[in-house]
Amino acid sequence: MDKIWLNRYPEGMPEEIDPNHYDSLLEVFERSFSDYADLPAFSNMGKQLTYKEIDKATKQFASYLQNDLGLVKGDKVAVMMPNLLQTPIAILGTLRAGCVVVNVNPLYTVRELVHQLNDSETQSIILLQNFANTLEQALPQTNIKNIVLTEVGDLCGGVKKYVVNFVVKHVKKMVKPFNLPNTIAFNDVLSQGNISQYRKPNLTHEDFAFLQYTGGTTGVSKGAILTHGNMVANLEQVSGCLDKILVRGKEIVVTALPLYHIFALTANCLTFMKYGGLNLLITNPRDMKAFVKDLSNNKFTAITGVNTLFNGLLNTPGFSDLDFSALKFSLGGGMAVQRPVAERWQKMTKSKLMEGYGLTECAPLVTISPYDLESYNGSIGLPAPSTLLRIVGDNGQDMPVGESGELWVKGPQVMKGYYNRDDETAECMTDGWFATGDVAKYDEQGFFFIVDRKKDMIIVSGFNVFPNEIEEVVAMHEGILEVAAVGVPHDVCGEQVKIFVVKKDPLLTEKDIIKHCRKNLTNYKVPKFVEFRDELPKTNVGKILRRALKEAS
Repeated sequence: MDKIWLNRYPEGMPEEIDPNHYDSLLEVFERSFSDYADLPAFSNMGKQLTYKEIDKATKQFASYLQNDLGLVKGDKVAVMMPNLLQTPIAILGTLRAGCVVVNVNPLYTVRELVHQLNDSETQSIILLQNFANTLEQALPQTNIKNIVLTEVGDLCGGVKKYVVNFVVKHVKKMVKPFNLPNTIAFNDVLSQGNISQYRKPNLTHEDFAFLQYTGGTTGVSKGAILTHGNMVANLEQVSGCLDKILVRGKEIVVTALPLYHIFALTANCLTFMKYGGLNLLITNPRDMKAFVKDLSNNKFTAITGVNTLFNGLLNTPGFSDLDFSALKFSLGGGMAVQRPVAERWQKMTKSKLMEGYGLTECAPLVTISPYDLESYNGSIGLPAPSTLLRIVGDNGQDMPVGESGELWVKGPQVMKGYYNRDDETAECMTDGWFATGDVAKYDEQGFFFIVDRKKDMIIVSGFNVFPNEIEEVVAMHEGILEVAAVGVPHDVCGEQVKIFVVKKDPLLTEKDIIKHCRKNLTNYKVPKFVEFRDELPKTNVGKILRRALKEAS
């Protein structure tokens, strides 16, 4: 495929990056510790930590892992926490020890936790006390030897620490009873680590940085091996895309998606640390009223999220009254950004809702909307610097402009493979190309468009129906808050379209929706079934779980 899209890159956006600009991730954030020492790095629940304080805490954490736990380069450490000040300290401290971070969703069931700890061969875990009951049940089926526990308010300081922890445990009753052997408190780790001598490990681009597990929405969750080289390259690619709009030492990014998710980990935590920015950590973005209150206290310059997050904010009282004058850009990813949401967001905030595309296996950035784009155009943008894309047809041929096929990616950000899963790695990787499983196309300007996931495609009487298209049309109706489309079996047609709807207007009926769809969709795409729900099942980062809905149909 010709690289026709290069002519569309904004002025100053590089075609290529230097993937060897930094020796490892450690060099990236250690340089920030030096350059931005007195600037705030992370903020949560009214408490801020500067880069100097993060530098000290992560070094103490690393020292404890090395000296007290006896961990060595390459050992796995699971981090199972929502967005708290303790979270970046645990992640960066693990990396500074030369160990590999295994990010764990705190809402995992016992079965899911057992699978990930065993699959990753992890023996050490840092987790929030709220989820200790889950670990207790999983523990006999794992090889976990070291357990570090923290409470929500541990780094709040002063009396507030005790008040927050008391309320969480005894008033809100968010901590189930548990009994875990030989645990150590997070704050004791920092105190003890301050006594021992920290030794900086010798790391190269080939060393593992993260075992980042796929969401598990399709099949068994697998650990993507992201090396220091992968992460350094992707941070350079992000810089290539955003360098013209980010000002070092001046940015405040809203980090509502959890740091255990690759999107927030790279696009928020690591990227804005590189620029000396402040990460405003939101612990519970589902509490939209409290979320909006946090936003009102900060003149944020950037925000990232998934479509459901932006949609939720738009429908929360008080959000429209916020001061958006400092907001430079908003970035959506993780799932398709729907046009009605993007257009309403831009109208309300006067900020473009840029759409990016990425995958866990690509650290994650693959494409992004150019910053000079006037408004949302429905695309996932242009390839990041040093990224090659192909649209591959069923017979392995490259598809021409406008024709759909599977999106393949090649670049320095593509994972080393799936951990201990050579067969599954071979199924999706060919000569450095990663087959994403997403159906896409590109236009004459070189903009790429996701048509849908291959495995989510609905086949109606031999015609391909893509859920994204159905959902976008349905979402245009002003009486609808959220929607998901799936295929359900049919004796004659093979499959028919069913939609699950969360109402915004309580008077909305099935007939209203079908009438709206008939105006905007050809007959075989019009939903034959409508089911109203109070809410739709989602991953913890807000991605709607179509598979769960399909299984319930």
